[in-house]
Amino acid sequence: MNPGITEEVGKTTRSFIETMKHQPAMLVLSLSNVGLVCFLYFALNAAAQFRTELLKMNFDFQKHATELLARCVVPRS
Repeated sequence: MNPGITEEVGKTTRSFIETMKHQPAMLVLSLSNVGLVCFLYFALNAAAQFRTELLKMNFDFQKHATELLARCVVPRS
């Protein structure tokens, strides 16, 4: 009989935990990698929001400058 997915996940998890008991340095490295991925996600998410806001402000400024220039009257020479 073929094992189901829950049995496979359980077996893999047990073997991972047993390996980490014998090699704590690998556990620390694994946790630091997870922490790094989380940090990068949140940092890049904040950077993307900042960039979006900066682009919006730039477009608003360009629109305002265009409206001001549209009201200027150029005298004939």
